Amino acid sequence: MYLLGLGIVLLLLKWGGVGPVAGWNWWTVLAPFALAALWWTWADRSGYTRRKAAERDQARRQARVARTRAALGQRPGRPR
Repeated sequence: MYLLGLGIVLLLLKWGGVGPVAGWNWWTVLAPFALAALWWTWADRSGYTRRKAAERDQARRQARVARTRAALGQRPGRPR
């Protein structure tokens, strides 16, 4: 996501003719978009995206169980 943001900022600077970016080659300005596409391809194929989503779901589930136990007046149990 950072690469996409960087690419948008560089594109706007190049298009607006602002600062030293105005004199840069278009390939340099558009390179963050290509790197972002490569990152997303790697993340999807390696399972990184799915693993991070599973970790978020597990953390959400544990927080919900802890809130429920606290509401029932039970002490927090060991995480499974």
